[in-house]
Amino acid sequence: MSRRLVIEADGGSRGNPGPAGYGAAVRDAETGELLAEVAEPIGTATNNVAEYRGLIAGLAAASGIAADASVEARLDSKLVVEQMSGRWRVKHADLRPLVEEARTAAGDFAAVSYVWVPRAQNSHADRLANEAMDAAAEGRPVRLGAEESGEQGRPADAAPAPAGGAGTQAAQPAATGWAAPDTAPTRLVLLRHGETPLSVERRFAGTGDVELTETGRSQARAAARHLAGSGVDVVVCSPLRRARDTAEPIAARLSVPVEVDEGLRETDFGSWEGMTFGEVQRSRPQELQRWLSDTEAAPEGGESFAAVARRVAETRDKLLARHAGRTVLVVSHVTPIKVLLQQALLAPPEALFRMHLDVGCLSRIDCFTDGPMLVRSLNDTGHLSAEDA
Repeated sequence: MSRRLVIEADGGSRGNPGPAGYGAAVRDAETGELLAEVAEPIGTATNNVAEYRGLIAGLAAASGIAADASVEARLDSKLVVEQMSGRWRVKHADLRPLVEEARTAAGDFAAVSYVWVPRAQNSHADRLANEAMDAAAEGRPVRLGAEESGEQGRPADAAPAPAGGAGTQAAQPAATGWAAPDTAPTRLVLLRHGETPLSVERRFAGTGDVELTETGRSQARAAARHLAGSGVDVVVCSPLRRARDTAEPIAARLSVPVEVDEGLRETDFGSWEGMTFGEVQRSRPQELQRWLSDTEAAPEGGESFAAVARRVAETRDKLLARHAGRTVLVVSHVTPIKVLLQQALLAPPEALFRMHLDVGCLSRIDCFTDGPMLVRSLNDTGHLSAEDA
């Protein structure tokens, strides 16, 4: 009977396209023992290219351990899993050579199956991919235990690196995803951006880059005072201006940089942008009704709540892997924050319509590595009553 191996692979890009990298880990399927890991920056690329490069590198590392093994490849990319399983067509020309390369690499094994897993269950490969993306952004090699090995990321007894690769190393103790349950959570402090002209008039504000009002800037300063000394380690925000202008005075007060994450942007409301609910109701009643009754429905030219939920969940899981055990301030918008709260509560998607979040409000979720998430507060606006300074 051939040996059974598990490949955990991931890849990503900060900007899509942007600084990109991949990571992969190979484990013994019976024991969970980490046998090899690989990570590499790949310059500027898209998320999908990086995901495929991670799979290819994982297959190469597994081949160096047992070329005749039966392999289960686990990825959090639905696209890669479905295309490699033959259920989805490969439409994008840039991906076809990578698909063929992956299929060729897979042909050496006794059998290969592809399994989609949630981001939270792929945290080891995600961590490796994020190290590779950091390296791509900073123009440096990946750092995977080079100090111990004397060679960049690959001791002599490790599986050989794939062609053109760097950063493969043998197993280390206590791999992420196989550790014992913890009692110290990663804390997500969720801050909705300050007031804007559109929020005053209760208009749909999606990907349009509106500014804060003076009240909104005052709310950002109030949040900065409130969060000073609160133990926040990291500030992450949406790329939209109203979120960045809320995050920057807080980060300055805390003396930390602002990380901008595209996954935290607001819903794209398409043709509804700038309209009030009443205006949409009068001009597009059927479209609005579909949107209210089905989270997969989207405004014309826009994005569904279901698509936002998938994007936000992926972003959250990457944040948790990258900043495990820390307190992370997430400065975002009403829909992404509602999604994070809804998912933490295990509430149905319809709960999005049953929450109210004021501009400038704070909510908090404690996230534990063994699965549970606890909502500690929701729509807290007490700090906004303090006198501006």
